[in-house]
Amino acid sequence: MPTGYRVDAEGTHPSLSFAGYKSTALRHPTRPLHLLPHRLTEVTGPLFGSERVGPGEDDLTRYDGGEACGQRIVVHGRLKDSGGRAVPGALLEVWQANAGGRYRHVGDQWPSPLDPHFAGLGRTVTDGQGRYRFTTIRPGAYPWKNHHNAWRPAHIHFSVFGQAFAQRLITQMYFPDDPLFVQDPIYNSVPDEKARARMVASYDHDVTTDHWALGFRFDIVLRGRDQTPFENEPHDD
Repeated sequence: MPTGYRVDAEGTHPSLSFAGYKSTALRHPTRPLHLLPHRLTEVTGPLFGSERVGPGEDDLTRYDGGEACGQRIVVHGRLKDSGGRAVPGALLEVWQANAGGRYRHVGDQWPSPLDPHFAGLGRTVTDGQGRYRFTTIRPGAYPWKNHHNAWRPAHIHFSVFGQAFAQRLITQMYFPDDPLFVQDPIYNSVPDEKARARMVASYDHDVTTDHWALGFRFDIVLRGRDQTPFENEPHDD
């Protein structure tokens, strides 16, 4: 671990193997890992920048010549480091289900209709103050086969890149007061209650726009005592 970084607080991140989330048994290593040192190409490129993101990629409500169905929302926030300082110039990607809880993916075959004008993908780059903003549709809950009568709470996946593909963190953003939290093993795989709360967005009336969209704020903290839980491997040192 780099000098000067504090070890993550116990319970901040989900375990690589969680009994309630069945597929984790197939998604993590069962043998000791082998360290592959980063060469020059891994640590210097490819680089990300605002010129790599096209106009409108932060608006998920319009696709293929039309407007998506569902409740329009604006999700915004700041990307911060352990000291609360802004992280500018970072690439953020999101993906999500549509208003009916269905992904535009060949593997998603549950009988909720696809929205021809919703692809469910977006990206943006944080500005000089670490701020980001997406316009999208509030996703619906959807069933999955993890356990009997299993439904996933509404959520949006976030991917945070550093300066190269090798620098990537993934988390999920949930919505406040969702009744499905109590039975969702992915949300509950984060042991600490306060850490779980950091994955839940807050309603933002200042960003809510009359007759247009609801606003939600979701700040992402990369390290420190207020760190957002990520799907990353825990440090052993």
